[in-house]
Amino acid sequence: MLKPPSTLIQQFDNLLLNKSFPDKDRAFYKKWLHFYWDFCHKYHHDVYHSDSLDLFIQKLHDKKQSLLQQSQATQAVSLFFDMQTTYAHASTRNESISESPRKNNGQISVASSHSWQINNHPVVIPDYDHLSSSDQFRPNPLIVNQPLGNTGANWEFVFDQLVNEIKIRHYSPKTLKAYRVWIRQFQTFTKSKDYQKLSQHDVVDFLTFLAVEKQVSAASQNLAFNALLFLFRHVLKKEFGTIKGVARAKRKTYIPVVLSRYEIDLIFDHLDNPVALVAKLLYGCGLRLFECLKLRVQDFNFDAEILTIHNGKGKKDRTVPIPKSIVQELKNQLQHVVAIHKADLKVKFSGTFLPDRLDRKYKNAAKEFIWQWFFPAQSLTQLSDSQEKRRYHIHESVVQKAIKKAVNDARITKRATSHTFRHSFASHLLQANYDIRTIQELLGHSDIRTTMIYTHTVQSKTLKQAKSPLDFS
Repeated sequence: MLKPPSTLIQQFDNLLLNKSFPDKDRAFYKKWLHFYWDFCHKYHHDVYHSDSLDLFIQKLHDKKQSLLQQSQATQAVSLFFDMQTTYAHASTRNESISESPRKNNGQISVASSHSWQINNHPVVIPDYDHLSSSDQFRPNPLIVNQPLGNTGANWEFVFDQLVNEIKIRHYSPKTLKAYRVWIRQFQTFTKSKDYQKLSQHDVVDFLTFLAVEKQVSAASQNLAFNALLFLFRHVLKKEFGTIKGVARAKRKTYIPVVLSRYEIDLIFDHLDNPVALVAKLLYGCGLRLFECLKLRVQDFNFDAEILTIHNGKGKKDRTVPIPKSIVQELKNQLQHVVAIHKADLKVKFSGTFLPDRLDRKYKNAAKEFIWQWFFPAQSLTQLSDSQEKRRYHIHESVVQKAIKKAVNDARITKRATSHTFRHSFASHLLQANYDIRTIQELLGHSDIRTTMIYTHTVQSKTLKQAKSPLDFS
């Protein structure tokens, strides 16, 4: 197979990175560009002309490729055309490319990246930032036999503004990813309708579609509602008003899974460090998984026996007591971090990742020992844009997979995950007659009603027989 020049592939990969495509999707898009490049050279077509894309898609159709694959190939080549348009007027180019773009009146001839013909049908293709092929409700990008009067609009401004509004409010990257997914599905449902013409009727129709046709869960329906609410209020600057005609899904009462102390110790026996120490902190301090993995050296105060959690859920800080039974294990892990940090300094690494761009304010902070992750990753991460090597903490999937395997190996008959240790922490404290307000502060809950759910996980000791307190012994 004839491959495109490496400089062109690098430019294309940078374009996908700038558009926040996941790694898995970037690999697929580069694969389609390779196939398209080989097809054009094999059959002597101009790689920069839109007619070649039509012929390429027809070839895929003849080979019985699915419509989704044809659509993905179309968008990959469309992005390649857009990239060439961007670089067309540059004064210098790496001319290792064997052919030059065909131009009409000085412009590269490309079709609209939002309107193409597949099998003689008009197709509307939205962008797919942060929407991987594994998403459960990935929308079908093919909208066939639809007039393009009010459809096929470019929503690039919407998603650029969404990123800005999320960053202004310091929301979690996971919030951005979730909102982006649902707004993409809303865009597809409305057939890329002009976002300035969106109304409450579109929202009602979309939420009804999710509830009736897709039968999504109550949590997913409410998340979609919150994403559209944010879209209207902060991105489109429109009044959302009262949504009528669709009922908000009501979540059922959830009873958390709680492990016994015997089951917890059994899981610990099937874990190796550092995951075993992570699990002990999850249970011993009631931490969320991301709170534990983002711990830094400076968060541990062994003298006061206090652990400080910074930027927890809701950007809140709190302190919890360090379990005395694992103090020595924590100090051993600290010595392990010291050894890794010394080795990193010898290879002149660029430091760790810091929150809120602190590395710009404090130039040397990223290399200081107190800012290093308490659970560092095994290898350095090389940044694609600056080629810097930085140290990240161990990935959450490493812990999740290890705990799942340990639960299976220990023959635990409960559906236990990393978050189950936090549930067990709260339930065991409540069972030991700790005040629920104290448990609320240790968990970092804003509302006592959230903590009250753990009253369902312990046995009730209420006496049904009425008795006067004067007769209590």
